Amino acid sequence: MKYSRSDKAFDAMNSAALLLIAALCVYPFLYVLFLAMSDGKYLSRGEVTFLPKGASLEAFRYILANPRFNVLSGLTNSFLYTIVGTLVSIFCTYITAFVLSRTRFRHRNWIMSFFIITWVFEAGIIPQYIVYSRFGFVDNPAVMIIPGAINVQFLIIARSFLESVPKELEEAAFVDGANDWVILTRIFVPLSSTIIATLGTFYAVSIWNQYLIPQIYLKSSGLQTVQQVLKNVVITDSASGTTFRNLIQNGIILNQQNLKSAAIFISMLPIVCVYPFVMKYFKKGIMIGAVKG
Repeated sequence: MKYSRSDKAFDAMNSAALLLIAALCVYPFLYVLFLAMSDGKYLSRGEVTFLPKGASLEAFRYILANPRFNVLSGLTNSFLYTIVGTLVSIFCTYITAFVLSRTRFRHRNWIMSFFIITWVFEAGIIPQYIVYSRFGFVDNPAVMIIPGAINVQFLIIARSFLESVPKELEEAAFVDGANDWVILTRIFVPLSSTIIATLGTFYAVSIWNQYLIPQIYLKSSGLQTVQQVLKNVVITDSASGTTFRNLIQNGIILNQQNLKSAAIFISMLPIVCVYPFVMKYFKKGIMIGAVKG
């Protein structure tokens, strides 16, 4: 197929527009990174517009090594909650979606309706707190894992994907004497790498970025997530005006601006690094899950 000049010009314009959008998306991340790497004396003078001046990693070393900020503990907790919570959520969501996608299960539509009702209507923070406290979730790391183990939106996507798997595979397995567990583990799971990766990405981002739940229920400093630590560093202590004072580390001046930028970049870097490894599955998984949704 031959392209005309107008088609080539249109493709070039599309490519340029996509590059511009990509640059606009990447710019905030790079800007925060460059602020964190810059020498504080240039920041105080307003001389850093984009590229760093007096580049160093002293701000990152100071933030991570200083126990007063508790950033390393927050990162550790967030990693633990995200990994365990993602695995539990994928398992619960996939198993539930498998059951609700089987046409031989008569009450699947009723049960799915109950899930959708809980998705549309929420009781509110106070009733939720009363229920969670009765179950012992206050100041308990399980609050980051168990209550959100099944997200209804992600359940709908997984169910739509499993409904798209040819029924002939399941029927042939039944003829050979396979039970539901064998069908699930030997047939459906190997075919579901795309949707599992998609669910994993959704849940990992959701748990890592969760702020309200840990802020309400995780009171102990040893259980706090990186988002809570970041809030304490950037907002709470900023209002008091007592946290950041200019200091010199290995000849580099560190001030309030680049220390905050370092804390922000540290908190967002791990989850950003996840995307390149799952993106090849993510697009296909979300599109297949949307076919019948």
